[in-house]
Amino acid sequence: MSDYRINTKCVQGGYTPGNGEPRQIPIIQSTTFKYDTSEDMGKLFDLEASGYFYTRLQNPTNDMVAAKIAELEGGTAAMLTSSGQAANFFALFNICECGSHIVSSSSIYGGTFNLISVTMAKMGIDVTFVSPDATEEEIDAAIKENTRAVFGETIANPALTVLDIERFARVAHKHGVPLIVDNTFPTPVNCRPIEWGADIVTHSTTKYMDGHGAAVGGAIVDSGNFDWMAHADKYPGLCTPDESYHGITYAEKFGQGGAFITKCTAQLMRDFGCIQSPQNAFLLNLGLESLHVRMPRHVENGQAVAEYLESNPKVTHVSYSGLKSDKYYELAQKYLPNGGCGVVSFELAGGRAAAEKFMKNLKLAAIETHVADARTCCLNPATSTHRQMTDKQLEEAGIPAGLIRLSCGLEDKEDLIADLKGAFEAI
Repeated sequence: MSDYRINTKCVQGGYTPGNGEPRQIPIIQSTTFKYDTSEDMGKLFDLEASGYFYTRLQNPTNDMVAAKIAELEGGTAAMLTSSGQAANFFALFNICECGSHIVSSSSIYGGTFNLISVTMAKMGIDVTFVSPDATEEEIDAAIKENTRAVFGETIANPALTVLDIERFARVAHKHGVPLIVDNTFPTPVNCRPIEWGADIVTHSTTKYMDGHGAAVGGAIVDSGNFDWMAHADKYPGLCTPDESYHGITYAEKFGQGGAFITKCTAQLMRDFGCIQSPQNAFLLNLGLESLHVRMPRHVENGQAVAEYLESNPKVTHVSYSGLKSDKYYELAQKYLPNGGCGVVSFELAGGRAAAEKFMKNLKLAAIETHVADARTCCLNPATSTHRQMTDKQLEEAGIPAGLIRLSCGLEDKEDLIADLKGAFEAI
């Protein structure tokens, strides 16, 4: 499908049925797979042959959908995980170990912030957070001898900062480490970070890719561009024999384009088992088939709502990169020329109390711990998804207590604005 445009890849990528085969991706709802001889199965365990033996590691349905996502992002290999959190953890832990260090943008999803700063810290992996607006010199100063990855989000959730992917990639590559970018909000329809220098791309497929609040999932895509063997001293897990898998050296056996995902599957998925169910992968694929149609509507609604909010005197600040007044407007024109997403963040005069009253009076938009859905939903992050962060951390991440994250769905934009007007009248 490499010669086709992204719209066509959304519909037909990842799976081409043969004569008499199912037109839709089949759901292989089986935990195990039968083989005629022990030798046949042994080749699979030795990674000498392609195939499946246990769905905790791989499943044909999942691999077909992962292949589509790899095509959409322009990568060489991909895998599905049980959630976006699992995708980010696997992507980082695949190349980090006790004693490693990560440099991350401070403006990221609260759950990911906690994953890196608390949970991975307990594993002996250190982190330095830098501003998404950091200069090359500031990013450079944050990198240490034991840094193994640089991480950021294309559009941060919920602060909506836009990452200068090329800047972060330049510094990462100068030090011989990969840039990992979470591209959940724009999706590959509106931004393909690999084209700007990212080496690994992650997704919470639960969001726009699924698009209907039906299936939790995640994905990791390898660009195939990072030369692991050129930095073998930093990545022994990829560049030296894995004694837990018959002494295989992944970078040698599977090459630059296949080593990362193969190790992530054979080692991490084997040990942690964060597999996406085949049923969820099937539902995800249904969402992917309309992704290219839905994203422009999300952007259209987000833009209309952002413009309305910017003109409302009860709103002190609106974050949406499609607004010319937005701090990230010029950067968005570079990376997101077709728009970013349908998520708008804004701060109410009156802080937390005003935010809570506002949300209680919404009728069309629902209060949900969700975002990037066909239905409009909203959240006050400080009291929900980001409540584990201190006030100082919230401020550093650009998430004040009175901030509301509004995810504009696929409804009529005039109805959405009317709903907001009614809620504003209550405060």
